[in-house]
Amino acid sequence: MMSSGTIAGIQGQPLEVTVVCCSKLKDTEWISRQDPYVCLEYATNKFRTKTCTDGGKNPVFQEKFVFSLIEGLREINVAVWNYNTVTSDDFIGTGKVQLHKVLSQGFDDSAWPLQTKNGRHAGEVKLIMHYANAKVNHQKPAGSSSHIPYMATPPAVPLYNQVPSYYPQQQPHFNYHNPAIPAAAASAYPPPPSYPAASHNPSPYPPPPPSPYPPPHSYPPSSAYPPPSYPPPTGYPPNAGFYPPPY
Repeated sequence: MMSSGTIAGIQGQPLEVTVVCCSKLKDTEWISRQDPYVCLEYATNKFRTKTCTDGGKNPVFQEKFVFSLIEGLREINVAVWNYNTVTSDDFIGTGKVQLHKVLSQGFDDSAWPLQTKNGRHAGEVKLIMHYANAKVNHQKPAGSSSHIPYMATPPAVPLYNQVPSYYPQQQPHFNYHNPAIPAAAASAYPPPPSYPAASHNPSPYPPPPPSPYPPPHSYPPSSAYPPPSYPPPTGYPPNAGFYPPPY
């Protein structure tokens, strides 16, 4: 229960009260449906809702009223009646609405029980109350700090010279020899021959001079030079007596 110092200074302050509905009311009608209405009383302030025609046991009102608070008065009297056109209205039930919660916290939407004159349950009435000048003391749990918690250390951003993992990685460089062969075994093989291949007996440099020209033997051959004398011997032309040929 709140201390009186927490809700002190309410004299003349406005309190908003909305009558929402009633539920499970005592039925005072035998044939037709009852027509309920709600009366609120706070000191000398009295308010009445409109009659909910044929509201029966669960009438709906949705009406708001404003009370001027009085220092030291912490409850509102509520009564529900059934409206009659010919005879006097039928009493359904009454109850008391406590204001401690709304004056300390600024809001209350509770449902309050109703009783008959004999103290029997007559249903309930739902109210929504607002008090704008409530001084709510928000107490912090023990060990809590006032500063706003910050996020943990942000993840480190990779440097630009680092290749992300989703790029293909550079394949390692292998020698021309089979990488499956150990280095020691690979060294046992002879190295590849150089190009061009070196000769075991290189030719001397500079090369020897060429042979003399013309060749040492005489030219033209003695047997064929000089040619035979001209005119040819007597045997040419052959068969002179038969040239030109006869007709």
